[in-house]
Amino acid sequence: MPRVKNKIAIVTGGASGLGAAIARRLAEEGAKVIITDLQEEEGQRLAKAIGGNFIQQNVADEEQWEIVTRQVEDQYGGLDILVNNAGIIGSLDKLNPEGTTLSDWQTVQRINVEGVFLGCRAAIPIMRQSGGGSIINMSSIAASGPAPEYTAYGASKASVRHLTKSVAMHCAKEGSKIRCNSVHPGIILTPMNIHILEGRAKDRNITFDQALAEYKSVIPQGEFTEAEDVAHAVLFLASDEARHITGIKLFVDGGMAMGE
Repeated sequence: MPRVKNKIAIVTGGASGLGAAIARRLAEEGAKVIITDLQEEEGQRLAKAIGGNFIQQNVADEEQWEIVTRQVEDQYGGLDILVNNAGIIGSLDKLNPEGTTLSDWQTVQRINVEGVFLGCRAAIPIMRQSGGGSIINMSSIAASGPAPEYTAYGASKASVRHLTKSVAMHCAKEGSKIRCNSVHPGIILTPMNIHILEGRAKDRNITFDQALAEYKSVIPQGEFTEAEDVAHAVLFLASDEARHITGIKLFVDGGMAMGE
């Protein structure tokens, strides 16, 4: 039997990359998936392919969250799963504490933190009316230690982790049967990470392959995380198999955060 059959799911930032892998996996297991993203063409294409729907959304816009949840409630009658996946790393230049501009810092926090806060706040009432649900916030391994190369990003993902615990405790104590957990992916070879590796190779006067090998060497299992690995973890937390799991941080990182 499909693990999330007929559950209503919103996946933000779901038009491409990690969000698209999550949307596909939930749909494969029977969920009715609503993809939200700024990328309309890609989002519409994927929604059609998986039998879902697409709503264009800027997750940092408070009014747009009201519109999205109202549309979902009107069309589907409720909400069971919210995956707060939309996020950015910010400018790919000068990401350290000295080089990060205030504007870039604020932009990253607005999308990565305020967008997740607004999503949780908007989802709780509709999930409560639906009899409960699962909120999954995408954090990062960067939340667990110093991230001087991604200063604003690391701080934002640490904030997501703390927010997750607060939402989980609030929902547990009020008896709403809403669970909230965070997922912390390791190193995925996204276009963003490849760009960073290219810059690292250039700065150190080494080849891209050498930089790639160094990057991989810090992963105990010796291989990069795949988007599908993260999608499987999200599916578990979204399913009733995880009905008594809330407030946790789930690392999908090949052992990088072992001991955390």
